[in-house]
This record gives sequence, structure tokens and C-alpha cells, in this order.
Amino acid sequence: MVAEEIKKQLTKENYEIVGEHSAVKICLWTKKSLRDEGVCYKEKFYGINSHLCCQMTPALFNCQNKCIHCWRDLNYTFPNEVKNPESPKSIIDGAIKAQQKLLTGFKIDPNSKKKQLSKANQEKYKEAQEPTQFAISLTGEPTLYPLIGDLIEELRNRNKTSFLVTNGLYPEKLLELKNKNQLPTQLYISVNTSNSEAYLKFHRSSEKKAWEKLMESLKVMSTLKSRTVFRMNLIKDLNMEDSQLKEYAKLIELANPMIVEVKGYVAVGHSRERLGYEKMPTYEEMLEFCKKLAKETGLKLLDTHEPSRAFVLGKNKEELKIKKV
Repeated sequence: MVAEEIKKQLTKENYEIVGEHSAVKICLWTKKSLRDEGVCYKEKFYGINSHLCCQMTPALFNCQNKCIHCWRDLNYTFPNEVKNPESPKSIIDGAIKAQQKLLTGFKIDPNSKKKQLSKANQEKYKEAQEPTQFAISLTGEPTLYPLIGDLIEELRNRNKTSFLVTNGLYPEKLLELKNKNQLPTQLYISVNTSNSEAYLKFHRSSEKKAWEKLMESLKVMSTLKSRTVFRMNLIKDLNMEDSQLKEYAKLIELANPMIVEVKGYVAVGHSRERLGYEKMPTYEEMLEFCKKLAKETGLKLLDTHEPSRAFVLGKNKEELKIKKV
């Protein structure tokens, strides 16, 4: 059960708690899209509508790692599976209601005599009441929710797309998703270091043989027939040195992903207590690194999103856009 003091803290941080172990938080780019001020890299790269995206987690406090770049308060981290898991239906229904509640301030009441503060596109606001995309990546490790495959399947049955971001420490769960035909629209594995020694310092994992399990997950990824993403989050002077390029290239070859997605570290949330703003790489530094990575892997730099310092590498830009659920 989520302690009341933790609930209060998360509410102050603009989370909306769903049930006992899930949560929703409105993304900055969802807000910008509603105001017609721009869209996130997911829309630019993959065709996902930013104003229809629900950023959520079914494993709010569960993760095997205590990554130095994580925005979570790491004092509330449990490395085991979610106990007494709630049903996928109740989580999805609750997440949609939570999204609606968090977006209330964007509504303009045509009958009100008070000054309307919202600058939101009201057509988009109406559409946003029923999100069509679920980014299962807000916080925690979603594969520690035992019913993650059923949740993905429920979203698919509702004609909603799903992006699942995992730390890759549960290769058995990925095999289960594969065997049960419960893979998400797009599966991400986060790979933030190029070797086992750096992994220990970066992720501070409680999982025994964490690096080896990550390697197993990358091997599983290479066998999947779905959309797969090798995801990298780069921190200046830490995990984006030229000396690491060949090692990253070998890991990418092992995973054989459809896409390599690279983002720059952002000093937000509790990560600011561990890393300073000076650790945020510039767009130009990221671009230089990605060009070198493309050369090392034989992939092409397919697109960039400068405001997010996000980059996508692959073989064919025409394959980026998602065509069906």
C-alpha cells in the first residue's frame, strides 16, 4: 500500500496515483501540443499524437536499479515484483480518468463569465479525453508488474498503441511476451553503458548478474519480429566518450534493433541531487556523437528533434512511422 506521505509528495510533483501501484503524469509535450506550441519526438519520429499520449506506469515503486540519472526519489524503490497486482482493466480505466483529471485546467468553459486562462486547442482537448497511446515508461520497471502482457493485450484490444520501456533485467518476461503474442507496439530496452564495469557504477543494481541479464534481453530482442528500439540516454563526460563507440556498436549488433534512439540527459526531478546541469550534453555534442555512432554501426541518422535533444538511427526512414496498432 502506498504510504500517505509518499502520495502527498508525488501529488506535489504532479503525479496522479492510480490504485495502489500505478500512476500517471502529464508530459510537457502533451501540454505543448494542446496549446499548439510543438510536439514531442515520438510524434516527429513515429507519428504518435502527443496530445493523445498517456504517460504512465503500473509499477510505481518497483525497480531493480537505482540509476544515477533517474528522476525518481530512490528512497522508495523495491526490487521485487509488484505484490497483489491490480487488473489491467482497472489500471487502464484509472489511468484514463487520471489523465482527464490532470487535463482539467486546459478546458475552456464557453458559458463562464470569468476570464479563461487556458490557451489550449479545444478540439485537441476533447480528443485528449480518450488517449490512444500509452507510454509505459513514467517511472519504475514495468516488467515487474506481473500482468504486463495482459495490460498490453488489453490496450491492443482497445485499439491503443503502447510503448514499453524496460531496463532489460527480466529476459524471461520478454520471452513470455513473445510467446504469448503480447509484445507492445514498440519495445524499448534501455542501454546506458557500454560495458559491465560502467554498468555497475551507473545503474547501482540490486540484481545479481545484472549485466549478464541485460545481454540475455538483447539476444531476445534480436529474435523479435516486432518494432524494437535500442535506447540510449547520454550524460556528458560519463557515457558518451569516443572510446565507448565500438563497445556500443557491438551491443547494437547483438540486439539487432529496428531503431536506435538516443536522448540527452535532462536535469529534472531528483536526478538534480546526483548530477548537475553541466552534465546535460548540448544538441551539437549529441549530434557529433550520433554521427560517429552511425558510422561505427553502419546505420543512418534518420531524424532529430532538437528541443528534446533526441536522435534516431536506423536503416530506412520510411519504416519509422507506425502504420497500425
